[in-house]
Amino acid sequence: MTLATGGRQITDGQTDMNMQTTPPPAGVTPPPAPRSLAAMQLSPVMMRDILLKTMFRMNLTLVSDLSQAICLPIPVTQELVDLARSQRLLEATGTLHATSANEMGYQLTDGGKARALDALAQSEYYGAMPVPLAVYTEQVKRQSIRNIHITRDQLTAAMGHLILPPDLLDQLGPAVGAGRSILMYGPPGNGKSSISNGIRDALGDKIYIPRAIEYSGQVITVFDPIVHSAAETDIDDPNSLRRTSGKFDTRYVRCERPTVITGGELSLAMLDLVYNPTARTYQAPLQLKSSGGIFIIDDLGRQEEPPQKIVNRWIVPLEEGRDILALQSGEKFEVPFDTLVIFSTNFHPNEIFDKAALRRIFFKIKIDGPNQENFLKIFAMVARKRKMPLDEASLVYLLKKKYPTIDNIYANYQPIFLIDQMISICNFEGRPYEMTPELIDRAWANMFVKEELIVH
Repeated sequence: MTLATGGRQITDGQTDMNMQTTPPPAGVTPPPAPRSLAAMQLSPVMMRDILLKTMFRMNLTLVSDLSQAICLPIPVTQELVDLARSQRLLEATGTLHATSANEMGYQLTDGGKARALDALAQSEYYGAMPVPLAVYTEQVKRQSIRNIHITRDQLTAAMGHLILPPDLLDQLGPAVGAGRSILMYGPPGNGKSSISNGIRDALGDKIYIPRAIEYSGQVITVFDPIVHSAAETDIDDPNSLRRTSGKFDTRYVRCERPTVITGGELSLAMLDLVYNPTARTYQAPLQLKSSGGIFIIDDLGRQEEPPQKIVNRWIVPLEEGRDILALQSGEKFEVPFDTLVIFSTNFHPNEIFDKAALRRIFFKIKIDGPNQENFLKIFAMVARKRKMPLDEASLVYLLKKKYPTIDNIYANYQPIFLIDQMISICNFEGRPYEMTPELIDRAWANMFVKEELIVH
């Protein structure tokens, strides 16, 4: 495998609750918007309390504003308001707002304020109504990572910044299309991380991520603007005859298929629910946030836990498509596991896994260093991008004098490293960019550390 450029990219996406968009194109079936409170499959008390808390915290009085805040259609929001009014927790203000299509305003009664404060003491969560876990599970099936079909052209286009041998695509294509686990291994600095990012870019389509889900009366926030990009939402314009929000359930955010990238910092605790004792809500673990997308475990073998232990945590999810999470109370429950897991390591698999673990990883792909021909292609490409003129004598010196000292073992990161080193030297010394044997020597000295005894 040969890499032209490297580096990780994570695009932060932000949800703009006031952004109007066109209806989503054909593709993944969107979650249908609820048409009534009965269709919500949530406790009426829970929905009522979230409404009261939202009005209290955001100082909202109009149904159109409340509809946007709790992410429900206006008729359903009105039904919820009427429920709270019947319980004397809300009252009409008696005034119409001419600027808001003559909407009637509502406010909390004294009893409503007391109930809102009591509900906030139990949970600080307010805003978007959560999606019941059972309902979300059905949406996961509709947009499963295993439903995608990746063509060779799509994968080639997504890897356009890389120089790949044809047989590597022959291996990657079936692996990505299957939506199953992949282990990429090989010497460091040869583009395993960049290939993982290329796989992510090849997916292309959009799915629906819930802002929060509900299980057993507990709220678990899922949408994360760091993980989920290109967020979109539709809202109703009360002055418009054409409604747009009914196109899909706006408790979800339409996003690119998510990608979670972890490295040496990964711990098993990061795969558990995170409880916020102040807000009294939960945050979804990384693998749940990556549902419908990719979970990349980079630098496997550099974590505190041994690789075998990390892979053991994934055995049931990888085989059965479900994960087990636990609440603070100790109650355990199932959530869907629909993620393409990519393990990336610089170690040989037999050094860090037993045979049982390797059997459960569907695809094993070795990512090796380039041969001399491809190394020179990378070197020329990087030099052109960095505006560093090539010098034939310096390249001959590099290949004939320097590389034999390391047994002519080439790696994809080396052209970028060497050229950037020479550029730094030229910038410091105020000389034009140039490539000379002397600069090659100085750059080479920083790429490897001389073996020697340090006396303390």
